[in-house]
Amino acid sequence: MDAAGAAGPWSDLERPPLRVPALRRALVGPGGWAALDVVARTGSTNADLLERGARDDAPDGTVLVAEHQDAGRGRLGRTWSSPPRAGLAVSVLVRPAADPEAWSWLPLLTGLAVVDAVSALGVDAGLKWPNDVLVRGPGRPGKVCGVLAEVRGGAVVLGAGLNVTQRAGELPQPAAGPPGAPPALPPTSLVLAGARSTDRDTVLRRYLRALRARLDEWAADPAATAAAYRAACLTLGAPVRAHLPGDEVLTGTAEDVDGTGRLLVRSSDGARASLAAADVVHLRGV
Repeated sequence: MDAAGAAGPWSDLERPPLRVPALRRALVGPGGWAALDVVARTGSTNADLLERGARDDAPDGTVLVAEHQDAGRGRLGRTWSSPPRAGLAVSVLVRPAADPEAWSWLPLLTGLAVVDAVSALGVDAGLKWPNDVLVRGPGRPGKVCGVLAEVRGGAVVLGAGLNVTQRAGELPQPAAGPPGAPPALPPTSLVLAGARSTDRDTVLRRYLRALRARLDEWAADPAATAAAYRAACLTLGAPVRAHLPGDEVLTGTAEDVDGTGRLLVRSSDGARASLAAADVVHLRGV
């Protein structure tokens, strides 16, 4: 413990701090990221980068990682936290050249980049629309990562909270779903999912390289990104219940995502709805 009574960076030898100089050498530079900073603790990496983006002192491609994030934000106003150095709380600020109407793809491709990274570590993962990363066995199935994209001016901050070495007793209870919905999948971690590596430096490198590749692909060929997303999305083809703003509920089959990333659901009466925002529940196990 340090003088203030807080856990120091080497208090848990199974969870060493990130090796920042090596990460910068590997990830910052031409073809990679503009800057990479790691802080010991913060409330929210997204909030920190949004503030910097508003001041225009964060260039396109700025990465911020926190060893401990204690006020993380998720979709629909949900909050979460994690033990120090047990996961990755990472946000990336980008200033897309694409038309803002196309920015709706950014959170989806961020989730896709997480799937790319963890699949390379031997984890069977897929996406629950729009961007929750789900693990399908052989260990503990469940949600391993959530993504939140936020916009301020011409900057978009892409935040990801990835569980890496959390043990079962360190994970929170499943988030409460909408009234009448089946229980949400429990959170899980890469170590519980049997990943080949849970070294956070390795996981972070894989994720940031995958995200850079997906952003570049999206800029050059949006159709290729959409095809890759469809291939990884476990929601497509599944029976779903969508809880919409205003307490409206839609039940049907998720058929596709459109050109803006909206989920297309066909109800039992044959009508087709396009969903931009909804709490979607899979009615069958993934």
